[in-house]
Amino acid sequence: MLARSLLHISPSGEAAPLPEALGACGWTSFPAETPEEAEALHQRERFRVGVISLGPSGLTRDWHDLLLSMRHIRWVASLPRECLAIGAVVDAICDHCYDYHVLPLDERRLAYCLGHAWGVAGLGAEPPCEGRSGSMVGNGLAMQRLFRLIPRYARSRAPVLIQGESGTGKELAAQAIHDASAQADGPFVAVNCGALPASLIHSELFGHERGAFTGASSRRIGRLEAADGGTLFLDEIGDLPMDLQVNLLRFLQEGTFERLGASRQVHPRVRVIAATYVDLEESITRNLFREDLYYRLNVLRLELPPLRDRADDVITLAQHFLQEYSGEGRGRAKGFSRHAMEAMQAHNWPGNVRELMNRVRRAAVLSDHALITPRDLGLERRRQVHRKVDSLAVVRQEAERVAIRNALARYTHNYSLAAQALGVSRATLYRMIRRHGLEVR
Repeated sequence: MLARSLLHISPSGEAAPLPEALGACGWTSFPAETPEEAEALHQRERFRVGVISLGPSGLTRDWHDLLLSMRHIRWVASLPRECLAIGAVVDAICDHCYDYHVLPLDERRLAYCLGHAWGVAGLGAEPPCEGRSGSMVGNGLAMQRLFRLIPRYARSRAPVLIQGESGTGKELAAQAIHDASAQADGPFVAVNCGALPASLIHSELFGHERGAFTGASSRRIGRLEAADGGTLFLDEIGDLPMDLQVNLLRFLQEGTFERLGASRQVHPRVRVIAATYVDLEESITRNLFREDLYYRLNVLRLELPPLRDRADDVITLAQHFLQEYSGEGRGRAKGFSRHAMEAMQAHNWPGNVRELMNRVRRAAVLSDHALITPRDLGLERRRQVHRKVDSLAVVRQEAERVAIRNALARYTHNYSLAAQALGVSRATLYRMIRRHGLEVR
């Protein structure tokens, strides 16, 4: 019988024992309870497959990073059935696992699954993970995780909630999910909930019948109905008025809605993807967003990192945009100077990928050189001028303001996480935000 080894890890510290029958099938299990133990065992044994025992807490960052470095291993998760209702656990399975099994483990099914995973791993194929998905580009760990999630989310029709700062590419992520789905031939309809007047957004989303209100001279098909057979992307969902949140919730629950002024139900087959830059959980506590709608939308979740957390991708993105826009204008620029690349790496990119794209596009049009300079990008170092010396109180106040602003941006205005990172209570953080005028408007 072929002798095969597997790595059995328990990030929660409470590993469910593997069936003894696996030994009779030729499997040898090597248990590890810490990332260091797992890494040392893998260096020695070079595992093809592994079993990960998941608990309610999901994965810590150390385990997550380790599994990313071992992504060639086919992982099979074992977990209590009730853990399938916990988002962190589902994310861990989607990110890292070839298959999963609920407790108590079925010996025959687990043995068959491990054998199949062993055979697939033996073909030498890496899990699909390229440096781009649709129009999205990146090679860093955060984007690699995103690119693995997109095809998995595309296979489902469940709603997706995309969280990220302005300019991080939320609509591109939604488009990538749609393009990889079975509904790719259907329409992709995007609606910016924050850009439509409150008086028109109901008609825009759900449509209206002739005579439904003054000026309704003909029937209008709403965006939701126009997306029949495809995907409706609701950008800035946090700006949707409360009365329309009720209508959207009803559609998500029942799959039907009525046009304004109509009595007949409409039954479109639409997948809803929503996006926001605000902390919806915080909006719920302030009675600005319905909790039941939040849980309806937040079935599958994507977190888009800001560009300042993607240092490895800045140059890759800049070169991608330069290639895309080099034909505009005189098109003399063919690359970036060393100083330009250093300037781009040092910049904080408050406007995220959109800012980088606009700076590179402007440089590609206006540059008179073969290599784009920091000046072409608007990132030249300013000449230092003599200024008055600020008092320590002013310096401390400005440092505090910058620290709060960076924490809020890093955690996309999740006040709980930002307060924890700053080492203050949530109530103290609220007071500091008001004092520095950093409220989200």
